[in-house]
Amino acid sequence: MELRHLEYFVTVAEELNFTRAAHRLHVAQSGLSAAIRSLERDLGLPLFERTSKHVSLTDAGCALLPEARSTLAAAQAARDAVNQVRGGLRGTLTIGTMVSLGVLDLPALIGQFHSDHPEVVVRLQGATRGSADLARSVLDGTLDAAFLSLPGAPPAGLVCKTLASVPMVVVLPADHPLARQDGVAPADLADEPFIDSPVGYGNRTLVDQYLAGAHLHRHVRMEVHDVRAAADFVRHGLGIAIVPTYAVPVDDLRLKVLPLSGHPLHWELAIATPAQRRPSAVLRALLQMIDVHARETGSQ
Repeated sequence: MELRHLEYFVTVAEELNFTRAAHRLHVAQSGLSAAIRSLERDLGLPLFERTSKHVSLTDAGCALLPEARSTLAAAQAARDAVNQVRGGLRGTLTIGTMVSLGVLDLPALIGQFHSDHPEVVVRLQGATRGSADLARSVLDGTLDAAFLSLPGAPPAGLVCKTLASVPMVVVLPADHPLARQDGVAPADLADEPFIDSPVGYGNRTLVDQYLAGAHLHRHVRMEVHDVRAAADFVRHGLGIAIVPTYAVPVDDLRLKVLPLSGHPLHWELAIATPAQRRPSAVLRALLQMIDVHARETGSQ
């Protein structure tokens, strides 16, 4: 079994298409197919189900995938150690991120990291199904780390370092009856239509848990992938929203922003890494820069 064959296997498993995988690896498709067949012979089981229109992982392939990723990560860590001796960091990082980080200037952070470590390639992948999906991708090795928001204790196998904690507030149309109050209690929201993120997003989970704790079952009328867009729908009378303060437009006379009465609610931004895999040298360098950046910008 060769590392190259494991790399080919992981790429095909991610693409589920031999043509796209060959293009991504910059190899001939015939050579890629031959490498996968060789790996299957070594292991004694097929790794993919192949038809003319479809490629999928077999049970053996599903079992091999996390182990292959772990082996490749260990090999990369060995290369990183040698590169450090040579001077300078080299490698590739794949980092997941939510649509909106709000309190962290991600372009500035990645720009600074690229300036300090020009031989490191950083690939950013946006969340398609929220923080829960990002967490799964870190756990299965698809991502090296991810910026996410997960209320409560992190899932088993993840290490989450909090970078920022932001109060959640209620956003109402300025002419809403509740807008005359100084604050909003959960009971006030019983019959209100909500604008919120889809299920799986950290802020959605946080609000769901908060209202469920008050024995309220709410109606989410509209779902938005960028939490900052919620206020646009509130402004036009389509519902109310509970969002982090960073997602509230400043000095918009058509909106009223009120605190939650009683128990305060905070949205937290964290960086998640796998607990079972030692971070590579390039990831450790990025994590250190993230920590400094968060302190300097007052996020922590």
